[in-house]
Amino acid sequence: MKALRIVWLALLCTVCCTAQALGEGFALNEWSARGVSLAGGMVGRADDVSALAYNGAGITQLPGTHMMGGLALIAPQGSIVSRQGGQERSTFTKPALWPVPHAFASHQFNDRFWLGLGIFSRFGLGNSYAENWVGRYNVYEVELQSISFVPTLAVKLNDIFSVSLGIEALYAHMHMGSKVPTMVTPPSVFDNDMRIEGSGWGVGVHTGLHMRLNDQWSVGASYKSQITLNITGNTDFAYEGPNVLSGPPFNQHLPYAKDCSTHATLQLPDSLALGVTYRPLENLSCEVGTVWTRWSTYNALNIYMDNGYAAINNKKWRDGWNFNASVEYKPLDWWTLRAGFSYETPVVNENHSDYLMPTNGRQTLSLGTGVRWNNWTLDLAYAHLWINSLGYGRTDAKGIRSAGIQGGHSSGVGANIYMFSVGYSF
Repeated sequence: MKALRIVWLALLCTVCCTAQALGEGFALNEWSARGVSLAGGMVGRADDVSALAYNGAGITQLPGTHMMGGLALIAPQGSIVSRQGGQERSTFTKPALWPVPHAFASHQFNDRFWLGLGIFSRFGLGNSYAENWVGRYNVYEVELQSISFVPTLAVKLNDIFSVSLGIEALYAHMHMGSKVPTMVTPPSVFDNDMRIEGSGWGVGVHTGLHMRLNDQWSVGASYKSQITLNITGNTDFAYEGPNVLSGPPFNQHLPYAKDCSTHATLQLPDSLALGVTYRPLENLSCEVGTVWTRWSTYNALNIYMDNGYAAINNKKWRDGWNFNASVEYKPLDWWTLRAGFSYETPVVNENHSDYLMPTNGRQTLSLGTGVRWNNWTLDLAYAHLWINSLGYGRTDAKGIRSAGIQGGHSSGVGANIYMFSVGYSF
């Protein structure tokens, strides 16, 4: 019972952390240290309790009760090269270390039914620049934090087929800061600080299928539905009052500087994952897989303020693909080595690219290890992300062209991920 209390305390601690990160689009897949070290190759394997995030049907492979909790620390890096007035300048993102928690529990009721609960982050974003940087009229700070609660029922139909159904309740909190050019008395113009903050809930469905064809081959598939996230909150200005630039003769599309309520609707995409696992030896497994994400649902991020102003931000993203391969080798009964690689296709439409997410496809190389001691497991992972450069030569994004920025691109964007998971079974 003492061990059980320790595990529950660890799970609660992970839930109290915020989830923010840098990734392709703004989807997260840092759901367990083992999963990260295998580049997400847990859809076909699905043989530990973190399967609740990858493919819930896999928990029918787990006898008794299992728990796991842990944390990823993501350190993004990169810069924006801006071209303005015939000159180029580089602005680096502020150093940050974003925490992404996870917690899982499963219990076997009998030979057919399992129940599980997953708590993890599926979407997140964190980026910040100096408040006086050249792109401040687009954004100088943005954070999207989310946490998903997914109770799941898994059923073992026979020795080959298992299925699962989960209901996802997702909570998200968003914060964004930018500057608004403001004129009170002509011709003086100053930067007014505008901060938008809000939160909301959304509901979705997870389904899973796992087929253990024999001792060597297994196949998995999972689907996560779209989620409509209705965000409500407030917009606050450092200076409240009229802005001459929003009226004649300037007629710029700028808000009246008055604190007000704000609302927005964010359509989170659905995704379909497939994985095939081959075990040539009892202590060696390989998996190849793919994940399709319907990012084309992300057409716009329009923010409506009760003062009558609407910030229209077209996105029109493309659907994305993730292709992954991984290997897991157990040289000793208590020690496991892991490695994985993934490639993700670009999703951002460069006609509407902005500084919130300077991402244009990425590649990930990951390594990890795991140890087992009695009923305890400890998994460690490291991953490095190489993120392709995103161009701003064609964009019509708010606050870029109006600031006199003629073009530019992101440069040296990437991230290091450090992760651990602790598990206990009984």
